[in-house]
Amino acid sequence: MGLKISIIGAGGLGTAIAQLVSVNADHVYLYARRSEVVGEIVKTGYNSEYYPNLKLANNIIPTMDFNHVKECDIVFLCVPSSGIRSALKKLTPYICEDCVIVSTAKGIEYPSLNTMSEIITEYFDKSPVVLSGPNFAFEIAQSLFTAANISSDTLEYTEIVKKALSTDEFKVKINNDIIGTEYCGVIKNINAIAYGICEGMNINDNARYAVLTKGFIETKDIIESLGGKRETVDDYCGFGDLVLTSTSRESRNHTLGMLYGQKIVVDEKASGIIFEGKNSIMAVKDICDNNAVDSFIVRFVYDVMVNFIPPKLAFKELWKKMEL
Repeated sequence: MGLKISIIGAGGLGTAIAQLVSVNADHVYLYARRSEVVGEIVKTGYNSEYYPNLKLANNIIPTMDFNHVKECDIVFLCVPSSGIRSALKKLTPYICEDCVIVSTAKGIEYPSLNTMSEIITEYFDKSPVVLSGPNFAFEIAQSLFTAANISSDTLEYTEIVKKALSTDEFKVKINNDIIGTEYCGVIKNINAIAYGICEGMNINDNARYAVLTKGFIETKDIIESLGGKRETVDDYCGFGDLVLTSTSRESRNHTLGMLYGQKIVVDEKASGIIFEGKNSIMAVKDICDNNAVDSFIVRFVYDVMVNFIPPKLAFKELWKKMEL
């Protein structure tokens, strides 16, 4: 009997993960909050809001309830970090003892400073699997070449999830550093904003990549202070995700940084766009303060986004410290 997998969240990432794992599972249940999404997939096989040209696999079953979760081997949580608690409260009665939970959100709760895996363990007495890497959802959906890390305190869980995710195009590497893997996904948002701010100000290439290098080094310092491993930052979830998110025009947080570099303040509620990094900077600044880590990049982004210091003045202060 093959795998039964549930995907909670039929957005860009959830739909992409559903398409990815469909080749390794008998049934893939794709949970959506809106009836029109479920209806469209049932009728046409498309989730046109995100992938108008992608025909979903026949074994992807759209649904609006959680009853199917009781029978599933794996549940992928593909909701934004801001919605993780709400989703977990609804899922609590349905997840069975042997079910593996996978966290995909790259964010941190504020002001509690809880990671997504820590929040999950509040609701379920089991270690989740964290999925992280340089992974744009639209490329995963198209079965383009992609690599990622997964990590958990329970090796058995990572083996099950690797089996579900692995294809000829999608490569999965297991590590045993859940702290480092998860925090890489948070801190890279800060680096992406920093790089974007510099680009928004038209700072020259030499300086931008120096800032990116500094952010990479300081990511190791922050993760080590939290009990993670410095070498994790060298992997897909670290270096790969940091560079992708910082330099690609497809990255929301790179775009967010560019806007702040141009002195344009974004109202997320009005725009309807979720930027994980805007929530992350408050949390990461507190984490640095609590662990006596002096991150120049975190301070730079915090000064621009929270203290509203003009980006050129904030950059001059950052640049004075680049040799330290």
